[in-house]
Amino acid sequence: MYDANALTLTPADASLLTDLYQLTMSACYVGEGLDQRPASFELFTRRLPSRYSYLIAMGLEQALAYLESFRFSAEQIAALQDTEIFAHAPETFWTLLAGAKFTGNVWAVPEGTAIFANEPMLRVEAPLWQAQLVETYLLNTLNYQTLIATRAARLRDVAGPDAQLLEFGTRRAFSPQGALWAARAALAGGLDATSNVAAALKLGEKPSGTMAHSLVMALSALKGTEDEAFEAFHNYFPGAALLIDTYDSVNAAKRLAASGKDIPAVRLDSGDLVELSQAVRKHLPETKVFASGDLDEFEIARLKAEGALLDGYGLGTRLVTGAPVNGVYKLVDIDGIPVMKEAKGKITYPGKKQIFRQPTANGFEDVLGLAGEEMPGATALLQPVMEDGKRLTTTETMGAIAQRTAQSVAALSPRLRDIQAPAPSPVTLSPQLLELTERTRKIVSVAA
Repeated sequence: MYDANALTLTPADASLLTDLYQLTMSACYVGEGLDQRPASFELFTRRLPSRYSYLIAMGLEQALAYLESFRFSAEQIAALQDTEIFAHAPETFWTLLAGAKFTGNVWAVPEGTAIFANEPMLRVEAPLWQAQLVETYLLNTLNYQTLIATRAARLRDVAGPDAQLLEFGTRRAFSPQGALWAARAALAGGLDATSNVAAALKLGEKPSGTMAHSLVMALSALKGTEDEAFEAFHNYFPGAALLIDTYDSVNAAKRLAASGKDIPAVRLDSGDLVELSQAVRKHLPETKVFASGDLDEFEIARLKAEGALLDGYGLGTRLVTGAPVNGVYKLVDIDGIPVMKEAKGKITYPGKKQIFRQPTANGFEDVLGLAGEEMPGATALLQPVMEDGKRLTTTETMGAIAQRTAQSVAALSPRLRDIQAPAPSPVTLSPQLLELTERTRKIVSVAA
């Protein structure tokens, strides 16, 4: 038997939130005397999800917090020893864990920045065992939050700047922790508010929501009518949106109009949203009409094209569970030696890299080059955010990150923002990176 509460993650647990092979490889490095060799790993995505042309980088704040608090307690070390998996590991491995602290450097693109396939969101430069051990957690937070932020940015781009977009995805998110990260990434990606009370309050935001069908059904059954349910709810929350599709949306709108009361907003959660929104607007012309129910950017585009009269959208399941961002974390340099992976379909480029963003008449183009290169007129996106294990940046507000997201998307060409058939990513490789790749490839082929 185990305590169910033991699976509730706390900050102290984060160092063990890793895959076993990160620990076994680290033990091997120690045994071979390689653990302190300087290594560089880069986190990037080889291929984007279908019909995506860009990603919005997100999750750096949680990544840095994790690296700052990277430790192993005596209890955690004892638990690892009790597994007997490490029976043949060198004793110095346990000494290393007992004094564990992240002492490396981190380079990253700012949260809210649009990036493309093969462009590193983050680079870790640290002793080999440290850089290896932090892989799983970094991928977890950056992959998931980047997924949510990218979806949120696309939703905002399609819905337009005036639509109110609310994150309703807590019940569908991947775990309670995932729900908090999803809410954060959604707000940073361009949504207006979240219904997740814990997330909103922790982020210094105001939670937002409406009501559920259960309230309408319960009060209708006990008080007599749907109208009495609406009236009771408005007595306590006069500014809240009323959910009017429990029985008959159009009849509910007619009765609300006839009541002569101020109805700030209503929500539709089912049915033909084009037809229903038009009918409701006819009866309640001054009332905001919101829609929800498995919506995504493709559905919002369809609703707008077909004439739906909607002021905002509640986004849940498809926002927080969308196509995964398959970010990877790969070694690119070990002790000053550039390295690469040559496996078919999974090639990586060697050496520490930099993203150089250059303005063009239609937006911008990126050059993926080496960290030591200089490109006049271009902006280097990867910036130092941690040195010797200490943060160099301060925590940004949700508003600042959301503004960067909006600016990043606005700078993309219309073809890149097309959600149906987006243009290929505008990224080229610098001559220096191409030359290093070919040189490293020859060395790899000899070693193989």
